[in-house]
Amino acid sequence: MQERLLLYFKKPKLTDRWIYGDRYLRRFIKFLSGKKKIGSLERVFLNLCKGLELLGIPYHKNLPFSQIRSNDRIIALGMGPQVLAGYNQPNKIIAGIGLMTHPSNWPTLFKDYPIATYLQHSEWSAAIYNRWYGPNSSKIWPVGIDTAYWQPQNTAAQKTILVYVKFLWDRELNEENLLKPILKFLTQNKIDHRLITYGNYILEEYKEQLTNSKAMIFLCEHESQGLAYQEAMAMDVPIFAWNQGLWLDKNLPAWGETEPVAASAVPYFDETCGDTFKNIEEFERKFPAFYTNVEAHAFQPRKYILDHLTLEKSTARMLEIIKEVYQ
Repeated sequence: MQERLLLYFKKPKLTDRWIYGDRYLRRFIKFLSGKKKIGSLERVFLNLCKGLELLGIPYHKNLPFSQIRSNDRIIALGMGPQVLAGYNQPNKIIAGIGLMTHPSNWPTLFKDYPIATYLQHSEWSAAIYNRWYGPNSSKIWPVGIDTAYWQPQNTAAQKTILVYVKFLWDRELNEENLLKPILKFLTQNKIDHRLITYGNYILEEYKEQLTNSKAMIFLCEHESQGLAYQEAMAMDVPIFAWNQGLWLDKNLPAWGETEPVAASAVPYFDETCGDTFKNIEEFERKFPAFYTNVEAHAFQPRKYILDHLTLEKSTARMLEIIKEVYQ
């Protein structure tokens, strides 16, 4: 019997938010807007599909659990626990990325289902799951970047600095203590810049902004992977990233995290991609040298993506994981 690769990805059901039935109105308004926003977890799934197709590897999506054969290989990617609801087969499962926010949300995952490994995108996030579920329970699998879509564009436009804002917590405080001083610094130094905020754009708009950007200032507390800054790098846009070094989620005490947890805003990054800063003082001290290197075309961020994070390389890593799990 031929082995098959079965992929599972299911979104949570849309529920009412304010009044009974408003989920239908929200869906209709979204349809009328013509702007389809794809969340990061869904993009992880779609990019895996693209990578498999590029390598000519057949797969099935969301096949009913009752049709699973004994030698099928199973990959179940998040969003939420409903992805596995009703699974009653003995086949081992490669699971992740977003079945839960923290392993304490589902401490019995490996007992409830035949989970072989729980995927995480980078070392710092995998370390958390290994600490909760046991050594080597989590494997690192970075999703690939579509470098055919995200590639440099020839343009005669005057390029500017793009400031990308994705504050996850303490937004007002971070805007006051970090964003405003950065914008003031750029203005005072007569550096043309534009602002873009996570969640307020579609991919086509973001790509257009990157086409007209010579560099990007990336403001986010931490990322398990960070698709947005890597898409910018794929378009050969150098990154100057706020990388304060700790996991700052407000739910840490509720999850039982009593000690500081190391984290990164740019988990895939080196000196060829740009530079980082920890606070506004370090921003003001390091930005001039970064900007000089940008103007001199000293960085090669696209090369980093081509060397490490293409769809093909990501898929090859997934095939390694499948081989490790099932053989």
